[in-house]
Amino acid sequence: MSYSWHVRDWRGQVFELYAAVRAEPDPVSAHRLWVDGRDRLLSTHPASPVPEGERTGFRTRVADYDPDYRFEVPVQTAEPERREVPTPSDGLVPFERIGRVALPSLGSLDVWWLDSYGGGVFLPLRDGGAGDTTYGGGRYVLDTVKGADLGGGPRSLVIDLNFAFQPSCAYSSDWVCPLPGPGNRLDTRVDVGELVGSA
Repeated sequence: MSYSWHVRDWRGQVFELYAAVRAEPDPVSAHRLWVDGRDRLLSTHPASPVPEGERTGFRTRVADYDPDYRFEVPVQTAEPERREVPTPSDGLVPFERIGRVALPSLGSLDVWWLDSYGGGVFLPLRDGGAGDTTYGGGRYVLDTVKGADLGGGPRSLVIDLNFAFQPSCAYSSDWVCPLPGPGNRLDTRVDVGELVGSA
């Protein structure tokens, strides 16, 4: 099986995992589904970003679920902005800012649209614990083109920081990832979701 078929299968399984998460009415149970599903993919799938020699028994380090970090918030209007992220395999990857979300007691974050074939909502996060308890480059909360979608309404999003996960480049330098810009940084520590190190 070629690498591209592995990636196709990986993405299909991620879509299925997030569909199960959205269908589960209890957020704590949904979170457990997500943690177990990610661990299975990261430790066994041929397209895992975890280096092959480190996959056996690999488990992510994820904080216990905290309902205070779950929000369903409207996407507020923001000045248009375009970012183009250079990558070695896909050239310049364009993102358009489509709005901002305000997270009570934490701050606001930019919401981006992947402005290329397929499109998708992208919400990265770099919190005050980056480089200490969380990956220094930041984490992703939503990346809908790859299946990471927690739901919401026509103009609102479910932002549950308990589901923040490390991008592929956190596991291996073979990967290049778009990282959070200034509008996706919070001064506050967000010690939920995937944390630095393995369990």
